[in-house]
Amino acid sequence: QVQLVESGGGLVQAGGSLRLSCQASRRTFSIGAMGWFRQAPGKEREFVAAIIWSGGSTLYADSVEGRFTISRDNAKNTVYLQVNSLKPEDTAVYYCAAAKGRWATPTASEYSYWGQGTQVTVSS
Repeated sequence: QVQLVESGGGLVQAGGSLRLSCQASRRTFSIGAMGWFRQAPGKEREFVAAIIWSGGSTLYADSVEGRFTISRDNAKNTVYLQVNSLKPEDTAVYYCAAAKGRWATPTASEYSYWGQGTQVTVSS
């Protein structure tokens, strides 16, 4: 079992930045990739970004490409999401997830472990 704990959310003005962190309780060979998803009130959970533990290949949703950057620190079992140029429509609960597959996938059902989420609120 892998526990994921997110941090770094908060209230920020439009155009601002945050860095979200997701620390895994342990790194196992069964975890090949990490992802970030978000869910706004009244909307379905949507894919944001993903990264492969080995090699660091990344994948982004079109809506965040160029503004968000996903990275990882293998030694700390931590994945980061740097969110820049924030817009009010980025307001959501951001969730970290871990997948067993060794590819960066946007499909939520391919992720086996999920964190509790961290709230990001962007004011206009």
